[in-house]
Amino acid sequence: MKKKIFIPVIALALVICCAIGGTLAWLTATTVPVKNTFTAGNVNITLAETTTDYKMVPGGTISKDPVATVKANSEDCYLFVKVEKSSNFDEFMTAVMAEGWKLVPDQTNVYYCKVTSSTSDQAFAVLKDNQVTVKDSVTKDDLDKITEAPNDTRPTLTFTAYAVQLQNGDGEFTPAEAWAKVA
Repeated sequence: MKKKIFIPVIALALVICCAIGGTLAWLTATTVPVKNTFTAGNVNITLAETTTDYKMVPGGTISKDPVATVKANSEDCYLFVKVEKSSNFDEFMTAVMAEGWKLVPDQTNVYYCKVTSSTSDQAFAVLKDNQVTVKDSVTKDDLDKITEAPNDTRPTLTFTAYAVQLQNGDGEFTPAEAWAKVA
C-alpha cells in the first residue's frame, strides 16, 4: 500500500516542480557588438639627391647628399640601401657610409638600419659627411683616359633604397631574412 501512495505523490511533486520552474525568470545579458575593421599596413620610402653629375679634381672632396626617407605613418621596417660602384670607382674615389648603417650579413654592398614607425618623415643620410673623396693619386692623364670616346669609363656610384616590414608572423625578421624578401 505504501508503494501505491508513494508513486503518485512523487509524480505530483514532479508536476509541481515543473510548473514552478517554468514560471521562474532566468537572469540573462547581451553585449553590444564589437566590429573589427582591418586596414592595410604600408611602408613608403623615397631616395633623393640634389645633384648627380660631378667634376673630379685629384685630392678633392665632392659634396654628395643621397638621403633615404621613410615616410610618415609607415610600419616598423628595415630600410636598406644598395650601393653599386662601377668597376673602376675604387681606383679614383672613396665613399664611406654614414653612421647607423650596418652591412647585411653575407652581403658586400647592402646596408640596413631599423626604423620605428613615426607620424613624421624620417630621413637618413647615406654617406658620411655627405661627401665622397677623389684620391690624390689620380692624375690628369687618368682623368683624360676615362672620358675618351667611345669608351666612356667614368666612375659611377649608384644607390637604390628598399624597405621591408619588420614584423613577421612570429616576431621580427632578421636583416638577412628581410633582405631575402627584396631579392
